[in-house]
Amino acid sequence: MTGKIIFLDVDGTLVNYENQLPSSAVEAVHAAQAKGNLVFTVTGRSKAEMYQEILDIGFDGYIGGNGSYIEAGKQVIKEVTLSEADTRRIVDWLQDRGLEFYLEANSGLYASRNFEERGQGTIQEYSDRKGKGRDTTVRQVFPEMIFDAPLYREDINKISFILDDYQDYLDAQAEFPDYKLGTWGGVGEKALFGDIALGNIDKAVAVDELLTYLEIPVADSYAFGDAKVDIPMLEHCGTGIAMGNGGPEIKETADYITASVDDNGLWQAFKHFDLM
Repeated sequence: MTGKIIFLDVDGTLVNYENQLPSSAVEAVHAAQAKGNLVFTVTGRSKAEMYQEILDIGFDGYIGGNGSYIEAGKQVIKEVTLSEADTRRIVDWLQDRGLEFYLEANSGLYASRNFEERGQGTIQEYSDRKGKGRDTTVRQVFPEMIFDAPLYREDINKISFILDDYQDYLDAQAEFPDYKLGTWGGVGEKALFGDIALGNIDKAVAVDELLTYLEIPVADSYAFGDAKVDIPMLEHCGTGIAMGNGGPEIKETADYITASVDDNGLWQAFKHFDLM
């Protein structure tokens, strides 16, 4: 292969935090592919959250669940999930604490019993932090979420839970030291949610596994992101690009800072690096 490979985070990078997809980003992806480059998404989203508008762009593959799933073309390269015992233990702990949550799988997003009711305030704060201030519902943010489904499953790659207090996250860290825990909350990355996944899951690890599989040198890789979870991927790839709407930590580690999502940041960076 003579082209480059481009890795794009989704939320805050490909789309803004309102799920709006700039037409310039789509044009940039298609132009890069026409030049012989490969373009992959690398996201915390499971396939159930890769809605049709994103899939219709026609990426060369997908890394999901922050690295638990890798797909190149139609070939599944990696898929690791929590065991049913893992999921049962986490679900029971969350329920014992009265914390609402949802399970993330390629087959769907599975909500706890009171997630919709309890999540309304948190989802509204998530929306407010984006500066929009309009009424937002759980079902608008998660249009294909599944309610009232069995929660003891063996196909889960990640579990997100609403934080009543930051102490909930700290206690989860203490309870599950062998798992990988994080927090998220949209713009500014305030900890509104915690998440739990297998301990060896990481965007940089998955990117390296894919580069090895495709036999592409690290030097020929470009990574784009906006959040702290993207930093290992940017540091691992040949060139790391932070979005203008990203936080200070990722900007400090990036090789280049482009404009924000809404200011055609992907298109500008693709042009700058002659990727299209």
